[in-house]
Amino acid sequence: MHWCVAITSMTTISSQPPNTVSTRVWVMIILLAAIWGGSFLFGRVLMLEWPPFTVVFIRVCIAAIVLWLFLVATGRKLPGNMPLIGAILVMGILNNVIPFSLILIGQREIGSGLASVVNAMTPIWTLIIANTLTTDEKFSANKIAGIALGFTGVAIMIGSDFLEGLSASAWAQMAVLGATVSYGFAGVFGKRFRGQDPIVISTGQLTASSLVMLPLMFAIEDPFAITAPDMTMLLSLAGLAVLCTAFAYVLFFRILDSAGATNVSLVTFLVPVSAILLGAVFLGETLTGANILGMILILSGLVMIDGKILNWAKSAFFRGA
Repeated sequence: MHWCVAITSMTTISSQPPNTVSTRVWVMIILLAAIWGGSFLFGRVLMLEWPPFTVVFIRVCIAAIVLWLFLVATGRKLPGNMPLIGAILVMGILNNVIPFSLILIGQREIGSGLASVVNAMTPIWTLIIANTLTTDEKFSANKIAGIALGFTGVAIMIGSDFLEGLSASAWAQMAVLGATVSYGFAGVFGKRFRGQDPIVISTGQLTASSLVMLPLMFAIEDPFAITAPDMTMLLSLAGLAVLCTAFAYVLFFRILDSAGATNVSLVTFLVPVSAILLGAVFLGETLTGANILGMILILSGLVMIDGKILNWAKSAFFRGA
């Protein structure tokens, strides 16, 4: 999550009333979107040299250490009861191990901008899974229309590559899409942490993810055989682990405290824009016409599901009339 972590926290603290989005909060939202957009840039750079499971392990391990330091500095403690620890382990697998790995596997073939666009399907999958598995989050007309737009966008993007002969790009996009499904289950599963300190839960899930990724990394890859990192690789790794994971958690929770879970979801709309711009500037990436059309449809679907922008536009129209 990069921005995906938001899904857990949004469902965890969804009972908060909506708050006013001040200029200061808008600055934080834009900053967070830029940071999470950067995670796709850093991931793409690292995938050009290192294997994915090794990168995921280093990412979650460094981020866990940083958050542990923050935990100790603020006097927090991890929970001691076994059922909660087990739930945190499951959360780490759904919210870190599976999606982080699938996104990086996908980024071995596709650029940061395209990966971020496919990743924007996360809230749509969350909505579908929540409608199926919960009793308090059911479909509405707007949500159904948003889901249809989102899947149409994905079909246009991935379908154009499949038509070219089951290309590597198509399978890479499917891997990232699989990550969004895992994030969707994580968002619904995260409801059980309502009332818990989200910083503590985040530290716990990153710690659990590190423990899961360690044997997985050695079973699939040989981390000792990786090439020595140059400065670009080291900066990308630090950016991915410290900036896009550990610091992004803290910033996200600050926005939650100031503006509530509803308003922080605005980050969802800005992350692909940030990732596309960063990919274009630093990696020379470009999107095809199908990619751009797919992005427009996915973001339009998110607008339909969210509802706030449509309500604001209606209010502005009637005031003007």
